[in-house]
Amino acid sequence: MIRILAQSHRNPVPWWRRNAHLQTILPKFFLPHPSIPALERERLELPDGDFVDLDWVGGDRHAPGPLVLILHGLEGSAESHYATNLLSGLEHHGWPGGVLHFRGCSGEPNRLTRSYHAGDTGDLAWILERLANPDRRIYLVGYSLGGNVLLKYLGELGEQAPVAGAVAISVPFDLQDSAAALSEGFSRFYGWHLLRRMRRKLKERYPEGHNAPFSWSRAMAARTFYDFDSAVTAPLHGFGCAENYYQICSSRRYLQDIRTPTLLIQAADDPFMTPAGLPDPLALPDCVRLDLSDYGGHVGFLDGGMPWRPESTLTRRIVDFLTGVDSSTRP
Repeated sequence: MIRILAQSHRNPVPWWRRNAHLQTILPKFFLPHPSIPALERERLELPDGDFVDLDWVGGDRHAPGPLVLILHGLEGSAESHYATNLLSGLEHHGWPGGVLHFRGCSGEPNRLTRSYHAGDTGDLAWILERLANPDRRIYLVGYSLGGNVLLKYLGELGEQAPVAGAVAISVPFDLQDSAAALSEGFSRFYGWHLLRRMRRKLKERYPEGHNAPFSWSRAMAARTFYDFDSAVTAPLHGFGCAENYYQICSSRRYLQDIRTPTLLIQAADDPFMTPAGLPDPLALPDCVRLDLSDYGGHVGFLDGGMPWRPESTLTRRIVDFLTGVDSSTRP
């Protein structure tokens, strides 16, 4: 049965928790970031000659039992506040966990001209094939762009996905809707910030545009995600145009084919998308549960009485769901 949990705030909600932008921005700067043990980096050589890096923490990841793989958001890494908090929570829970860095996101440029994008499930599939073990229960957690990759992957494989359970947070289910949302109002700030980081990475990879396999002038002039995806993402990864990239890679079209117990944690006020981008609850399969909060921003979901002392419920919600799934599937 599909479950939609919309928060009904019977008690007055502090004004700052009703502000989607504060919910989005405060976690990075004001949320206490727990210390975690030193991460162990593992480099995997990909079949096409490129590589990806995984950062692991907590327990023996080679032992039988649960294993959590985290997929970060656009231009994120194991150092992103949400990844740090979840890794700490998993370590405290006694579960090994790791962050899969998409190509070029681990602090070292990848080798090939191609990069990563919101629908790039090939590397994830290849890695999960190598992690799969009859005695291992693999769980996936994806944030934002990483959540879109996660859901697309689960839909593509259906019953064949070697995954025991999954959680996707603040997912841009409709990439065209998300690109449009990030070019309007205050959300343009997030778009500007991310595009600035993406252009900086291009400049480091292709000094002064030398040997760039796309239109350098269009890439440097891009002021919206649509402009950037038209100039770089789509042609670089074989989609031709941004519209084709958005249509093929948006996870919303793959949700109905998911057969893995999956929790979707979304906020109705997410500034990275519009309500029109949310999936139709009636079209979700029984194994997918949508937790839709009135407030929460983008990867925020803060509680607490004061904005300078926020508390996050996100890691607890993720761990509680995965623990429940693990208890029901454990032999």
